[in-house]
Amino acid sequence: MGEDDNTRPADQEIDLDHIEDARVAAHRVEDARLEDARSYLEQRRAIEAVLMVAESPVEPTMLAQLLELPPATVDQICEDLARCYREDQRGFELARVAGGYRFQSHPDMAPYIERFVLEGQSARLSGAALESLAIVAYKQPISRAQVAAIRGVNSDGVLRTLCIRGYVTEVARDPGPGQALLYGTTTLLLERLGLDKIEDLPPLGEFVPGPEVMDALEQGLRPG
Repeated sequence: MGEDDNTRPADQEIDLDHIEDARVAAHRVEDARLEDARSYLEQRRAIEAVLMVAESPVEPTMLAQLLELPPATVDQICEDLARCYREDQRGFELARVAGGYRFQSHPDMAPYIERFVLEGQSARLSGAALESLAIVAYKQPISRAQVAAIRGVNSDGVLRTLCIRGYVTEVARDPGPGQALLYGTTTLLLERLGLDKIEDLPPLGEFVPGPEVMDALEQGLRPG
């Protein structure tokens, strides 16, 4: 037969070294993927552990320093965790509050939480304190005199109570005559309200009657 049947053309020869290199490369890719998965799981668990023991919301920059990750990566991990909790219909959620992340009870569980937390407690804010707190929240920084002018009564006592409760604090002094103390809200208030920043408060316009309502009230108050 002139030509050995066991021989192959050069372009058909099997390159065993090339196949082995491909196998090694594939194993390395798979190992890298497994390592990335383990690393991501560890990062998630670390964030959960830190937030579990934190007494106040933890800022993304702090978590980023602890995990040695970019803040954007921390935000993504927290978003993934929050989504997983929602999909699992947990009784808690991971929320962005007061500039940081924290665990909190799910809104659907409010009736049970209220019965647990408020049972036997009477230390609630009075109507006057709530009114003053709302004024400070929407008009801050604001002085005692300005709060009193809006309310129409002396507000020193309720502002003192709000400061003691940690919802209001002195933030600056008025540069004008007398340099009156100016008050603003605290991060504790944001935590209690479940807000990330004070700008997330609902617009005042939602609570102000429209022109048609005011006209109706005026008509009703006029003597017949």
